[in-house]
Amino acid sequence: MSSLNTIWSFLFVLGVLVFVHELGHFLAARRLGVRVLTFSLGFGPKILKTKRGDTEYCISLIPLGGYVKMAGDSPDDPGRTGQPDEFLSKTKWERFQVLIMGPLMNIILAVVVMAVVLAQGAQVPIYEDQPPTIGAVEPDSPAQRAGIQSGDLILTVGNEPVSTWEDLFIAVGTRPDRDVPITLRRNGETRTVSVRPDSDGRFEIGEIGVLPDIDPIVASVIAGEPAERAGLMAGDIVLAVDGRRMVTRTNLIEAISGSGGREIELTIKRGDQQLQIRATPEQNGDRAMLGVFVTEPTRSFTPGPFEAMKLSVQKNIEFSGLIFKTLGGLFVGETSPRQLMGPVAIAQLSGESAAAGWIALFSLMASISLNLGLLNLMPIPVLDGGHILIMALEGVARRDFSYAVKEKMLMAGFAVLMMLMVTVIYNDLTRIAWIERLMPWRN
Repeated sequence: MSSLNTIWSFLFVLGVLVFVHELGHFLAARRLGVRVLTFSLGFGPKILKTKRGDTEYCISLIPLGGYVKMAGDSPDDPGRTGQPDEFLSKTKWERFQVLIMGPLMNIILAVVVMAVVLAQGAQVPIYEDQPPTIGAVEPDSPAQRAGIQSGDLILTVGNEPVSTWEDLFIAVGTRPDRDVPITLRRNGETRTVSVRPDSDGRFEIGEIGVLPDIDPIVASVIAGEPAERAGLMAGDIVLAVDGRRMVTRTNLIEAISGSGGREIELTIKRGDQQLQIRATPEQNGDRAMLGVFVTEPTRSFTPGPFEAMKLSVQKNIEFSGLIFKTLGGLFVGETSPRQLMGPVAIAQLSGESAAAGWIALFSLMASISLNLGLLNLMPIPVLDGGHILIMALEGVARRDFSYAVKEKMLMAGFAVLMMLMVTVIYNDLTRIAWIERLMPWRN
């Protein structure tokens, strides 16, 4: 994926999210009779602009956000006259509607885009929604060191119930480099072990090294290649290589690619038979190949439009719960701040998703839109949720706070955002290999 395509993908995703967010504020303001002075995509100097009625529409130089400037939206606005078409002249209920519509539009966008993605259908792993019964434990993994064994059923992670493999991956993934109690059932007995998940990948996702009880499947065999000469056939289920259990497609590919020029023994299941087949992978560049295409057991998933919308709502509710759980984990030290990402990481993900196709890119857009909508509702001054909180406190106090008090609250919120921004920028920089090498404390 070229750098140019990555930049364009990032600008597309961010541009859509910012436009929809600001459009929510704009439409609510216009509906309530608030005069809108500026609708801008981006900050800083204006590079393109046009004026229609009272509103100037523009694209500004710095593409990391946007804003809607309303008449009389600040107590210290020199142009404020107290006219009924100014923001602060409206009731608290009306101002609340204007503030809430930005985040709400992002949440609506997340639901709609996810529904479009789900409606396309997919092949999903068959084990994803099954109970997390361990099929294999990777050598020298956190799970093996903790004594987790094949056949164990995981019940809870960090006192949080997990009923499916998807639940398990999420619960473990949000707790890297932390001792986590895991409750499991073995031979009818319940026991608890302490596991410290490793950090995996540039986003430092927690990983304990357990695999589901499945086996890779030979989807097809290339004519004339070692696999065909050895007698492998499409539909064969690969149970083991040199006596080592194969669970995932990745396991099998790694076992083959590291065996160039060396005969390996594959244990396969064909129908009701279990066979031993010997084959010698041929070296091809930096990896060895047998000449097979491998897949994993999957199920088809093709919902209709209404079902896709229903599933999208359910998924976004689940994701919302995970977002709040992650934010809560940051405050109690259960979630690593390393998992936060900023513009650079979003740009990288946008480029990778675009390379994988529009479905992956739109899935990323839906996820970020939900995050943006919910984070903007946080009760931090400067954010929409902060302004809503201040209005709510004024309502409880039955008086408007002075400009000095509001300014102090906004400065406190600004300080929190700056700390958050420093964290995510640092995280982004450490995910760039050559920059990380310049940080001796990371090596």
